[in-house]
Amino acid sequence: MNKVYPDAASALADIVRDGQTIAVGGFGLCGIPEALIAALRDSGVQNLTAISNNAGVDDAGLGQLLQTRQIKKMIASYVGENKEFERQYLAGELELEFTPQGTLAEKLRAGGAGIPAFFTKTGVGTVVSEGKDVREFDGEKYVMERSLVADVSIVKAYMADKAGNLVYRRTARNFNPNVAMAGKITVVEVEKLVEIGEIDPDHVHTPGIFIHRIVLNAHPQKRIEQRTLRAS
Repeated sequence: MNKVYPDAASALADIVRDGQTIAVGGFGLCGIPEALIAALRDSGVQNLTAISNNAGVDDAGLGQLLQTRQIKKMIASYVGENKEFERQYLAGELELEFTPQGTLAEKLRAGGAGIPAFFTKTGVGTVVSEGKDVREFDGEKYVMERSLVADVSIVKAYMADKAGNLVYRRTARNFNPNVAMAGKITVVEVEKLVEIGEIDPDHVHTPGIFIHRIVLNAHPQKRIEQRTLRAS
C-alpha cells in the first residue's frame, strides 16, 4: 500500500469532515505539522474538536484555525500565547476542556493502546475532577480519566521510511508519538523520506503500523515562538 501523498492537501482531502475530532502534535510551535495545519485550514472544515497541548499563537499553528473559526472546542493543557483563544473563550464562543499536561499525554497514549480509562491523582480536589468518578486506592484518592481517540491525527516527524516508520528529532518529539497512536487515521509530515530498510529498527520511535499517510515537507518554516537573548 502506497502511503506517500504528493502534498498535504491531497493527504487530507478525503478524510477530514465537519464535526470531527482532530489531534495535533507539537508543543507550542515546536514539532507542529505546519503544512498539514495549513491544509486543514484551507479545507474549510468546520466545528472541529481539536486535541493539542496548546493552540499555537494567533497567526501560527492552530491559531490559524481559531482565526477562521473552524474550531468549536479545544482539549488542551496550556492556553497562553494566543489572544484570539482568550477572546473566544471569554466571549463564550469556544469550548475548553482544560486538562493537566501529563494527563493529556496519558489520555492520548491510552487511547492509542486501546485502554478506555485510567486513574490518576492529578486533579483530585480541583475543578479538573468535577463530575468525574473519584475512587480510593490504598488510602489515596484518584480521579478516573477517559482516554482520547481522534478521528484524524496530524503529526510531525523528522524522518520516515515509505512504510511510515518514524524518527523524531530532539524536543520536536514532544506530543507527536502519543498523538500518532491515538488517531483512527494518522497523517505525518516529514522533512526526510527514505526507502524501507534505511532506518535502523532500533532507531524507530513510532512504528509504521500507526501511520496511514505521509507527506514530505523538506523545508518547513520552524518558526521560533519566543526568542530570548542574553543581555549584552
